Amino acid sequence: MKKTVSDGGPVIIKKYANRRLYNTETSSYITLDHLAAMTREGRDFKVVDAKSDDDITHNVLTQIIMEEESRGQTMLPVSFLRQLIALYGDSMQAMVPGYLEASMDSFRRNQEQFKSAVEGAFANSPFANTPFAEIAKRNMAMFEAATAAFKTGAANDSSVPAPTANEGGEGEMQALRAELARLQEKVDKLAK
Repeated sequence: MKKTVSDGGPVIIKKYANRRLYNTETSSYITLDHLAAMTREGRDFKVVDAKSDDDITHNVLTQIIMEEESRGQTMLPVSFLRQLIALYGDSMQAMVPGYLEASMDSFRRNQEQFKSAVEGAFANSPFANTPFAEIAKRNMAMFEAATAAFKTGAANDSSVPAPTANEGGEGEMQALRAELARLQEKVDKLAK
């Protein structure tokens, strides 16, 4: 659910001819990075041309994607971009936006289900009050950091602890393998 200004509608952002963006909620000038952050937070906004009052949200969001893609790690493969471009003017063009939106919604739901399954598996495991629980927490933190990096295209997050060397030998390794097998079974059940 998108967050709005006191549930009165989206935040209005005015774009001026000099390319400056003005947030009417905070009465301040902002950047595309601010709009990207608002998007990640689930804040609903509408960008309008300050002179004509035309809705230019689509153009600005596309510009944000272009800037994110130019920063290094790209999320949109060249083959996908080629396929997308090829669909312009095609008889199926009208169906593409709905399909892409449904696909992203499904991806996000699956991501949440996977995260819940992993958290539930570790919470109910016989290793919940052992050193394995700490390892599981570190692994979950790394998974969340990877997910955040995937969402934002961000570089490595230094706040996530690095994996440590094998801390306890062969017995721990076997227990981890067994736990991983159980997790895989749960993921397989969710996929069905």
